[in-house]
Amino acid sequence: MRNLILSALLATASLFGVTAHAADIEAGKQYVELSNPVPISKPGKIEVVELFWYGCPHCYQFEPTINPWIEKLPSDVNFVRIPALFGGLWNVHGQLFITLESMKVEHKVHDAIFRAIHKEGRKLATPEEMADFLVTQGIDRDAFLKAFNSFGVKSQMEKAKKLAMAYQINGVPVMIVNGKYRFDISSSGGPEQTLQVADFLIAKERAAK
Repeated sequence: MRNLILSALLATASLFGVTAHAADIEAGKQYVELSNPVPISKPGKIEVVELFWYGCPHCYQFEPTINPWIEKLPSDVNFVRIPALFGGLWNVHGQLFITLESMKVEHKVHDAIFRAIHKEGRKLATPEEMADFLVTQGIDRDAFLKAFNSFGVKSQMEKAKKLAMAYQINGVPVMIVNGKYRFDISSSGGPEQTLQVADFLIAKERAAK
């Protein structure tokens, strides 16, 4: 009984904490409401998008915070990562991500790619360099190189460029909820606060259904 009472008190305290924080989250402060909502990829789900770049140190530093949060998302939320394509190495790394995603192995090497770039000093600037590294992660070299230059990957690259323009982003990491709300670490006040804004907007969209 004591444990039940303690759990109830903690749950109540947590609820009040969330409510108090939610009261401080406002459009124009922590997040921006897009004037032209962008269609989502899975109608019926609440979509959360993270736009990122493998070469971005802030994206790398965000990983330990966002990854555990992603794992706990409820079933009505669809999380999507999209590479930001601002030209040069951004596009090369974006093509790397989209290629691995098309091969359905991106989740297996996502962390390793970030570490290779930010801890091991690898640039991964060419398909051959990428392939050499990916072999060490159990990815077939020839299959990767074939997929990298495929029509399907190039089509997804064009789609990613159009989405970034529609979201009106100018940096990363940035998050979009349900194609309507844009926010980032700076506007939110920090990594943890960014996910609190995401939770608030997810709840807002859920309540609107």
